[in-house]
Amino acid sequence: MTYFKLFLTAFLWGGTFIAGKGIAGSVDPYSAAFLRFAIASAFLIFLTRRTEGRLPGINRGQAVNILFLGLTGIFSYNILFFTGLSLINANRASLIIATNPIFISLFSVLLFKDKLSFLKIAGLCLSVTGALLVISSGHITSIFKTGMGKGELAIFGCVVSWVSYSLMGKPLMQSLSPMAAVCYSAIAGTLMLFFPALSHGLFSNIPIYGAMDWVCLFYLGFFGTVLGFFWYYEGIQTLGPMKAGVFINFVPVSAIILSYFILKEPVTKEILAGAVLVTAGVYLTNFSGFRTSVDPDR
Repeated sequence: MTYFKLFLTAFLWGGTFIAGKGIAGSVDPYSAAFLRFAIASAFLIFLTRRTEGRLPGINRGQAVNILFLGLTGIFSYNILFFTGLSLINANRASLIIATNPIFISLFSVLLFKDKLSFLKIAGLCLSVTGALLVISSGHITSIFKTGMGKGELAIFGCVVSWVSYSLMGKPLMQSLSPMAAVCYSAIAGTLMLFFPALSHGLFSNIPIYGAMDWVCLFYLGFFGTVLGFFWYYEGIQTLGPMKAGVFINFVPVSAIILSYFILKEPVTKEILAGAVLVTAGVYLTNFSGFRTSVDPDR
């Protein structure tokens, strides 16, 4: 069930590209980010109180960790993401973001003493290659012909932010449930996003948003954040950052599949080949974990 939820998480996150495109011309990035997490925070507070009976108390150490998670996974990620997209195209940005599982895996080895077996290394390489194949339309090397500019550095900052969010969420969940951890980090990030959104006309623009804008914002807030973040953190708690993180490579694949059905964009042979590689990579990465748990000497 955990693997199924992680797959659905990648599918929901792929849908956020469709929803984001739906509001790109009518809602500014800062307001979109704030409203997304404001909606998410309202649902998370309700669900946390319903499932746990109350909002759990937190100590000073937990509060520092929560602020760090809000700063990295929500505030800085969104600011850097929208800044990067204003400077470079989405395909190049997606390529850089697709390196998330590599850095999550490497830092999991350094911080949590996770082991990189041959099958895990092969699985990571296959899944990342599949994601790059999809993003680059079969011409992976062509993306590396230009240098690293400000836009690329901003998107790489997104990778640093998400890796930090993924890794630092694990120790917090030793004392808080995934629901509470996501709830508190969303609240912290929402408060941090309020002032940039306010400076970009948050309240003056709200009355002009249409029904479809609110549908897209609701999708981003509830499905892309509440369900997505909760299931992702649940996966980190159960499987660890490395195995949960590799499912991120499904995001570009699911985004292109959804764009085919919703936006009528074509699915090419490169996309199909990339989907096969991503699936094989995720299987190998997690299959190696099963073997380790059965035979610790292998």
